[in-house]
Amino acid sequence: MPVRIGAVGYLNARPLTWALDRDPDYWRIRYDLPSVCSSLLHAGEVDLGLVPSIDYLQDPDYRFVPGVGIGSRGPVASVALFTRVPVDRITSIALDTSSRTSVTLIRVLCRHHFGIGPDFISHLPDLPAMIKKADAALLIGDPAFETDHAALGLEKIDLGEQWTAMTGLPFIYAAWTGRSGVIGPADVAALQSAQRVGVASVDAIAAEYGRGDTRRTARAAVYLRDNVKYGLGADEAAGLQLFLNHAADLGLAPRRRPLEFF
Repeated sequence: MPVRIGAVGYLNARPLTWALDRDPDYWRIRYDLPSVCSSLLHAGEVDLGLVPSIDYLQDPDYRFVPGVGIGSRGPVASVALFTRVPVDRITSIALDTSSRTSVTLIRVLCRHHFGIGPDFISHLPDLPAMIKKADAALLIGDPAFETDHAALGLEKIDLGEQWTAMTGLPFIYAAWTGRSGVIGPADVAALQSAQRVGVASVDAIAAEYGRGDTRRTARAAVYLRDNVKYGLGADEAAGLQLFLNHAADLGLAPRRRPLEFF
């Protein structure tokens, strides 16, 4: 039976799924928002999910695939706070709830880095509408990457950059996650290999995303090559563990727990 996978449809996930799409007899993939991938994994409707990293704390039986993840070390470009006032004057933030990791990250940064305690308002990812209801808005994924914030008179604050400025560590936004025993060593090796193939194929992935628009294609290639960092090594694990600990300490997750892998 194929391994059932819930994956994210954003551009930044394509280097992890590019090679898997080419082997449909082994991997049965469906694409959704991060929050939907999480729900499918929790319900047991997929074996493995490319889910927000914070979801790891939702089930003590969850494990990460070693060495594979979507992260950044500095500016990520696609997870950002857009604000119409200086950060220290923000009193309300509209939240794109597509990913619990990014929502948790902005709460951690507000407490430990920005030193503010704004009200948070859940909202669909529509920046003009969000900014009418709050001083600032959190957007993630392709909408954050593509939006013309300057046309709206907004400042863009990159949350990947802010996390690394605060901690000196990378940040992991999403990783392959599943319950203990659901995949074996051969599957782990295949997922690691798929990441290597995908990272080596960023020009082809960017061309697919650009759909003939050379400027869009070039921008996507720079994003995949320079902003998003793929892998889950020692530094990434340290940054991820610190983030999860902060989340648990702020009551944004049910428990602290150490990282465990397949």
